[in-house]
Amino acid sequence: METVLAFIIIFGALVFFHELGHFLFAKRAGILVREFAIGMGPKILGITKGETLYTVRLLPIGGYVRMAGEEMDAIHIQAGHRIGVLLNKDGVATKVIMNQKTMHPDILFLEVEEADLEKELYIKGYDEDEKFVRIEVARDALVEENGKETILAPYDRQFNSKSVGHRFMTILAGPLFNFILAFFIFTAIALMQGIPTNEPVITEVAEDSPAEAAGMQDGDLVTAISGETIASWNELVGIVQENAGNALEFEVERGGEQMAFTITPEVSEESPEKVGVIGVLYQSPLEKDFFGSFVYGAEQTVFWFKEIFRLLGMLVTGQFTIDALSGPVGIYKTTEEVAKYGIFTLMSWAGMLSINLGIMNLLPLPALDGGRLMFFILEALRGKPVDSQKEGMVHFVGIMLLMLLMIIVTWNDIQKFFF
Repeated sequence: METVLAFIIIFGALVFFHELGHFLFAKRAGILVREFAIGMGPKILGITKGETLYTVRLLPIGGYVRMAGEEMDAIHIQAGHRIGVLLNKDGVATKVIMNQKTMHPDILFLEVEEADLEKELYIKGYDEDEKFVRIEVARDALVEENGKETILAPYDRQFNSKSVGHRFMTILAGPLFNFILAFFIFTAIALMQGIPTNEPVITEVAEDSPAEAAGMQDGDLVTAISGETIASWNELVGIVQENAGNALEFEVERGGEQMAFTITPEVSEESPEKVGVIGVLYQSPLEKDFFGSFVYGAEQTVFWFKEIFRLLGMLVTGQFTIDALSGPVGIYKTTEEVAKYGIFTLMSWAGMLSINLGIMNLLPLPALDGGRLMFFILEALRGKPVDSQKEGMVHFVGIMLLMLLMIIVTWNDIQKFFF
């Protein structure tokens, strides 16, 4: 149950902040947001506030912000249709009823001759007395069809009516908010737990390791390696990892005395890369620093951003296979393991996942945010948008391929963890 709650909270926070970015920038651009959804598939919970429906959906594989004009949600009234309208005291239509069987004491039935519900907002037609009328339609009018009400979206409130810059920022804001969330998570860890001092002090020497064989002990402070001064644990790790199989001269301080050891790092069996290890563990002392916590949050965000890009590059170059990818099942199982090490480790995992989600969405692949951004860049360069049908087909193919990839990754996860 703890794992389930941890997964739901982490997943919910990551998706919420991602979609919140889209939502806030869409609102700022004046775009009508029809739905803010966490999850996909059947609706579990839905609340309408203002002009937006907020929903929680069954499948924990993402979320979305549905904006007017993004999909085929335009409302068309053809000549010859018989509709009903409800008027306010000024004679402006506040509700358009597509089902002519609807009964209402104040309804006015019309046989439509012409209508524009996007730009000029009017309906022309003949009433039940065969009188020709032209009715203005309110910008926030409701359209009812088969019992479902939809708020009207004038063209200037649709996604595609906005400038390339506004559309670009609205889509970019999703991944951007994931990076901001990661920064807040890492900063919160530093504020609550403290900032690692990163001193190159050996916390524990593993049994049967190169370090133990050379005579290194718990508490040794490494001051230099092969003549190079060591000021931080990261410097120590970097040199050791790059010198698998090469003898290194370690200078350490123990109880005020200077000592020297020759240690040859062995190749790690846990890493897909050839990296050296000497068999020492590290737990940095912590210190509280309010302003330093924000610096730490930024540093960790940048570190994981670079690290995920490095791993992504290894996947592209074939150093990793598709088996290295994880879907929701793999993330759930990893969350289960990470949760055993406490709340701060779990928070770090959430921060890393948030950066990963942001980077994955920025990849220039159809159907992802990055793919859409590429079309906006192309539009800016050409001076005109790509044909909507062609773009829609590219995104459709992209969605199908991503779904196929998701199925393969999920199946691999199921085999890896349950068989």
